[in-house]
Amino acid sequence: MNTHPRPTTTLVPPVEETRHEEELARGLVGADEEAFAAIYRRWGSLVHTMATRSLGDTHEAEDVTQQVFIGAWRGRHGFRPERGALGAWLVGITRRKIVDALAARGRRLALAESASRDATPARLVQQAPDEVLDRILLVEALSRLPHAQREVLCMAFYEDLTQVQISERTGVPLGTVKSHTRRGLHRLRTAVDQGDAHGTDI
Repeated sequence: MNTHPRPTTTLVPPVEETRHEEELARGLVGADEEAFAAIYRRWGSLVHTMATRSLGDTHEAEDVTQQVFIGAWRGRHGFRPERGALGAWLVGITRRKIVDALAARGRRLALAESASRDATPARLVQQAPDEVLDRILLVEALSRLPHAQREVLCMAFYEDLTQVQISERTGVPLGTVKSHTRRGLHRLRTAVDQGDAHGTDI
């Protein structure tokens, strides 16, 4: 009679799970689009749930989720299996993107509060009318820009970041950052010019 304990099967699923995750990680590093799609299917809901809980806004959570996976794809060569599992790596990216989103929200609120303070009668007396009008027009024009263009310009205006730094922080390609900047500035100039034109008709 064999007295050796029979091997248990309870460890098989975790082992298979780990092996599958390692295969997906190799696929990611190797720029395998099918592997990347599988990674998104597997961890996309987790990333979105984390973002939703932290931000309390579904639309912002969707933006963060997209930024996480874009960042993972573009930064895939920076993944090191010896430092941790793929899932943990994605969670780390998610946390950083959530922090960035909260910071961007704070900047938008500060911008709105600043515009509100600048529009009070006391401030209007101290500042030249043209300066106040330009400031209000700029804030209003910024608020009407698409999210991506507004975010890039706010980083450039209020944090004094270069386009390369903006690209590194957001995970957005440098060419796209330049495009957002160019289009956003064009819209701002158009809005301010229109405001000046309306002002001269008064």
